[in-house]
Amino acid sequence: MKHASKPILLIEDDSVDVMTVKRALKEIGVGNPVVALEHGEAALAYLRAPDSERPCIILLDLNMPIMSGIEFLREAKHDAALRPIPVVVLTTSAEQHDKLSSFELGVAGYMAKPVDYRAFVEVMRQIDRYWTVSEMP
Repeated sequence: MKHASKPILLIEDDSVDVMTVKRALKEIGVGNPVVALEHGEAALAYLRAPDSERPCIILLDLNMPIMSGIEFLREAKHDAALRPIPVVVLTTSAEQHDKLSSFELGVAGYMAKPVDYRAFVEVMRQIDRYWTVSEMP
């Protein structure tokens, strides 16, 4: 991903998935630091803290305790300061309404979380490839 020093914000409550994302990013040569937070409320607090570095991308799980991914999106996309940050949903949810809600709320992409690690690495590669060629505002 471009902006190699900018963090990737990963909003994910499953510690195994956090490890998998970090491992896959490392494997494809993405050097950005990963800030992993367990739910939407923690992510909003991080994003709104004056000393937090703005992430280049947010990878968002939908099924989380406290504040779901959809609730996070609703809040973030109504915040003028956070709206421009691209969000890619990375989820096990196959619910059509989750997908529709995500796009209605302005996500940049929606990727199914594969169970197979090799497939997971490919999903990370696709995200990286897209955000490397995509110019950030």
